[in-house]
Amino acid sequence: MFDINFNYGDLEYFLLILMRVASFVAVAPLFGMQGVPPTRVKVLFALLISMLLYGTVPMVPLKYDSILGYTIIVLREVLTGIFLGFSAQVVTTITAFAGNLVDMQVGLSMVSMFDPVSRNQVTISGSIYQYTLIAMMLVSGMYRYILSAVADSFRVIPVNGAVFHTDGMLAQIRTYFTNYIIIGFRICLPIFLITFILNIVLGILAKVAPQMNMFAVGIQIKLLVGLAIMYMTAIMLGSACNFIYRYMQEMLTGFTRAMTP
Repeated sequence: MFDINFNYGDLEYFLLILMRVASFVAVAPLFGMQGVPPTRVKVLFALLISMLLYGTVPMVPLKYDSILGYTIIVLREVLTGIFLGFSAQVVTTITAFAGNLVDMQVGLSMVSMFDPVSRNQVTISGSIYQYTLIAMMLVSGMYRYILSAVADSFRVIPVNGAVFHTDGMLAQIRTYFTNYIIIGFRICLPIFLITFILNIVLGILAKVAPQMNMFAVGIQIKLLVGLAIMYMTAIMLGSACNFIYRYMQEMLTGFTRAMTP
């Protein structure tokens, strides 16, 4: 027969695990998408993951003597989950930046659409790159790494053991903003080069044949050429997503080390 004992102290410990997992799920990419899935599904998913992790998380004695002390521990676990999820979520914004650069080059920067997931106005190319990244995340199994990251965080950062080293976090954010422009520019580099050469050719033609309205002609040519290059370079998005996923792993590792006691 199984003898399962679950007292009030175990419930307090389980709630702390749930706080970190739920905060991570609410912010992490794919899992934290607004409206997809619904909020109640996210809550049930976080509850299920917490139940599975409860038997594997090392039990560390909690030291508090009042409700305020326990509240501080809860807030610490919430911040730990938010920082871990944020370190993975912030990397996905690179695709939106690359899409903005593409639309500026092909003449679609003024065209925007409402994204029901992020509930923001996004450009067409940025939305395409973002959903491609999410689709590749499902196909490649990257979501399993994200879940294993929050599960392994309990071994590196025990419950009520997070120490927020601001210098380490700021160093990771500084590195991110440095690579943010580099990675985004690499994704849109083929379109940028082709449209740049096309602008030079149109400028020369405007001087050679001033009677032609190069402004009206150039808009149509840049749009057609830009869409054609996007179609031909779609095969490169797999390598770009793989590069972003590796950088996401580095960000998760860096933020975990920045909170390690």
